[in-house]
Formats: sequence, C-alpha cells, structure tokens
Amino acid sequence: MHFGLTEEQQMIVDATRGFVEAELYPHEAEVERTGVLREELRREIAAKAIAAGLYAANMPEEVGGAGLDTLTWLLYEKELGKANYALHWTCVSRPSNILLACVGDQREQYLLPCVRGEKHDCQAMTEPGAGSDLRGMKASARADGDDFILNGTKHFISHADLADFAIVWVATGEEDTPRGPKKRITAFLVDKGSKGFTVREGYRNVSHRGYNNMILEFDDCRLNKRQILGELHQGFEVAGKWLGATRLQVASTCLGRAERALGLAISYAAERRQFGQQIGKFQGVSFKLADMATELKAAELLTREAAWKYDQGTVTEADMSMAKLKASEVLAMIADEAIQIHGGMGLMDELPLERIWRDARVERIWEGTSEIQRHIISRELLRAQGA
Repeated sequence: MHFGLTEEQQMIVDATRGFVEAELYPHEAEVERTGVLREELRREIAAKAIAAGLYAANMPEEVGGAGLDTLTWLLYEKELGKANYALHWTCVSRPSNILLACVGDQREQYLLPCVRGEKHDCQAMTEPGAGSDLRGMKASARADGDDFILNGTKHFISHADLADFAIVWVATGEEDTPRGPKKRITAFLVDKGSKGFTVREGYRNVSHRGYNNMILEFDDCRLNKRQILGELHQGFEVAGKWLGATRLQVASTCLGRAERALGLAISYAAERRQFGQQIGKFQGVSFKLADMATELKAAELLTREAAWKYDQGTVTEADMSMAKLKASEVLAMIADEAIQIHGGMGLMDELPLERIWRDARVERIWEGTSEIQRHIISRELLRAQGA
C-alpha cells in the first residue's frame, strides 16, 4: 500500500475541492437558514457537476460512471463531505451502488437514468419498529400470481422527497433455522406514483438541514415480479454485496468535515490573541490541536487501508466497521473541540462549526450505529477463536 496520491488522484481531489468551494460553500448559509434546498438551485448545481464530470463518479465506466477505484472514490467523497449534506448529496448525486444489481429492462428503467442524472433513487429499510434489527421489519409483500401486494411503513428515508423510485426491503416469507423462524427479505424497485404508495413528510432533524427524511406508506401496492432487485428472498444478499462500501463512504465524508473543522481551529488558534499572545501558544489549546490532528490521521489511515483492501478483494466487515466507527467518533470529538477553541463564536452561525457539530451526531447512528459497528468488529475477533 502506497500512502502518497498518484497524479490522477491529486487532480481529482483538486477538481472536487475547487467545485465544492466555488459551487457549494456559497449556498450553505441559505440552506442552513431556511432548511430548504431550492429545486432550481439543485438543478443548476447538478448541471455544473455533470459538466465537470463529478456526477455519479462512484459508478463503473461501463454504465457511464467515472470508474474510480475505491480509494480514489473515497478521496472524492471526502472533499464533497466538507459541504452541507443536502448540497453535496443531492446536487452532486451518487446513485446507490445497489442499482448495479439491476438486470435486463431494469437497467434502462432505473440504473442508467440515475447515472445520467435523469432520475434519483432512495433506499427504504428502516421502520418505526425495526432499526438495527432489520429482520424485525413488519412491511411485507405477499405473492398474487405474477404480482406481489406490498403493505407496511418505512421511515427515516433520506431524500425520498426528491427520489423517482425507492429500493424497498420487505419480508416475503419465513424459513426455519436452528435458531427458530427467520424472515426472508426481498428488495423491490417501487416507482413513486404507484397506486398504494404514499410519501409523507418525515421528522424535523437537528442534523443535515435541507436533506430531508420522509415516511413511506404502502397500502396494497401492487408490484410485478420484474420489480424484484436481485432474487426473491435474497434481499440481504443484495444488500450485503453492495452496501458494505457505504460505510466507507460515511467514514470519508466524516473525515472531510473533521478536516474542515480542524483547519478552522488551527487558523483561529494562530490568529486569536488573549493575555498578550496567540491562544495557540497555551497548552490548553495547543494540546487539543495535537490530539485532534492525531486522531484524524488515525481515522484516515484506517479508512484508506480499508479502501485499499476493498480493491484487493481482502476487506472484511470489521475493516469497514472500524473505519466507520473511528471516523464518525473522531468527527464528533474534533467538532466539539473546535467549538471549544473558538469559545462562544464557535456556536454562532457565521461559522460552519455549529453545523458540523450538529451534523456529526447522526453519523454515529445511520448506516449502522456505533454499537452495531462494535458488534461486527468483536464478532469477527471472537469467530477467529471459534467462539
């Protein structure tokens, strides 16, 4: 593993950073103040992202994406992650890599339009009674000839207000296992506007203003078997194959915001004077900066190693969980300490620190809570001992 960036990687980092600073940062205050990303602004920035070659950069070349290796993709994600989430996620869209499981007509109807920026997807797993325990989901689809009848509710579904269709995981039966009955899960592609499919406003969220969560309701929503993504009863297999990298994506966006917060703290500590000298000369501040920089480096190395191993085909679930766990918790620490260094000014909305601090909280919950990540890591350690 080489720690330096290639010339191509540095070019991608520079281009992405330049785009974020020129096209996203100027609109952060508006989105944070109003909690709304105007549709005309979203379309304007998305067109610029497509023209700059930054749109759908997570997808392989054969479907029209940039074909980046995992490490380069995460370097790109880190730069995008420095900006307001609504701006970087919905304006510089990265379609769900789960759509690579599309086959036949599904590719033309769902995958390729998302890569071209003509459609948007959202993923619907979580339910009011099933968060970390996805097997506990109550939403279900029963067979009816060549169709399925879908009923149930999903919530916390990010950007479903903008999506043209949802990737929905539901129970489609049960199987007997040594540990008792276990639900069989299937993923379906469900078009917005389908009869029996309603999208309702979700909950007000302290994190990621403008990036909305919605509630999806299904009331005898009829789906054809051609809308199954992957195989019947194999929804978790589809999710397991494609979703692992999203934990690395979360880790990378956390690194981006942590780096931005640290940069602001360093600049302030070098400029702000109290008691006749820069505050950065006081150990109470300088030691904070040292700890912040060290923890950030550790999180970045964990994430880069996992990305490298992903491309080598040797990555484990624990590798990805370690990266997500460390990066999300380091972001929380750095955001908090950066505000402490700034004092009261750190909590004012003239600076992005209070936003970064608020936004950091959800990173330890979505895409698997910190507790779930620790469970995955410890499980892998114990299995190696036959436990």
